[in-house]
Amino acid sequence: MKKIFTILFLVCLCITQVTNNAFAQGCVAIRGMSHAGATSADFFKQQNGKFQVNAGYRFFRSYKHFRGDHEEKERVEQGTEVINVAHALDLGLTYQPNMRWSISVTLPVQHNDRSSLYEHYGNPVASNPEQKRFHTSSKGIGDLRISTSYWLRDPLKMPKFNMAIGGGIKLPTGDKAVEGEFHKLDKEGNDYTIVKPVDQSIQLGDGAVGFFLETQGYVSFTPKTALYFNGFYLSNPKEHNGVNRNPQSATIDPIVGYFAAVDQFAARLGVSQALGGGFSVLLGGRAEGVPSDDLIGSSKGYRRPGYVISGEPGVAYIKNKFSASLSVPIALYRNRTKSYADKQDVTGKAHGDAAFADYLISFSVSRWF
Repeated sequence: MKKIFTILFLVCLCITQVTNNAFAQGCVAIRGMSHAGATSADFFKQQNGKFQVNAGYRFFRSYKHFRGDHEEKERVEQGTEVINVAHALDLGLTYQPNMRWSISVTLPVQHNDRSSLYEHYGNPVASNPEQKRFHTSSKGIGDLRISTSYWLRDPLKMPKFNMAIGGGIKLPTGDKAVEGEFHKLDKEGNDYTIVKPVDQSIQLGDGAVGFFLETQGYVSFTPKTALYFNGFYLSNPKEHNGVNRNPQSATIDPIVGYFAAVDQFAARLGVSQALGGGFSVLLGGRAEGVPSDDLIGSSKGYRRPGYVISGEPGVAYIKNKFSASLSVPIALYRNRTKSYADKQDVTGKAHGDAAFADYLISFSVSRWF
């Protein structure tokens, strides 16, 4: 029985991380959205009324450009690639009113750096003879998330199959209009700077109230082996957040002049194998991305839609009231899909690009009190 408790604990610890880890792996602004903690993990060992504190760290470096699923390798070869480096720390608190129900609050803290040629002097040698690269950045808190989750079956009865459903709200506490200095050259070749909002992919928040639904579950095959799954969808009904991308311009483009408040999705499926001593290894797959069209409301506004499918090895550990997990999703397939603006092109040729990461590092620790 102790082995069964352990494997189910580890399965739930792992499946609750999918939306916590669903974070932009490049220029496609996929943001971390769910609770930071393993909300349901301790249903099998903890008593009612317990609190859990959690910290989850994520890192990635994106630089490979895709247009559709075609990689534009020449960008790296020519040195014109856009490089995003992101560090994020999710600080979370979970309260468990009873063995099946949990409530979580999460506040992300972020630090992002973005370097490029095209946003400054430009990519062509004619406009940027020395091929100079400049940086913009953002740091601070992101959008606050409040979520709740409920298991459909009593975990203490040790069902071989169980599923939880949940949802929540995302509040626009992160700065949606972080500004940076962009370098330009005048007619005499002298450097000067303009101040405007940094790229959407490194903005701290999306400036909208969003609502999300999620589900998670497991199927236990043996006392040590289980299948886990998770799904998540965030809806941002607001069309755009009112941030003018180019305030220096005398006109505002009616379609892409403002940053869009985009939807996003994530899904995960895999197998967990307990090794003993509180350790478990994981192997699965995950998909996450931003759709071209929102589920509710208009899809106008500037966005880079796309998705990434990754293979995800990982390891988890639990001892007493402490738990930790480490996973490294490795990109297997990347696709920068056509945006709403691209689809307005009557020739059908318009198709923007986006940079993706090769992998993401995610580490999470939690403690029940």
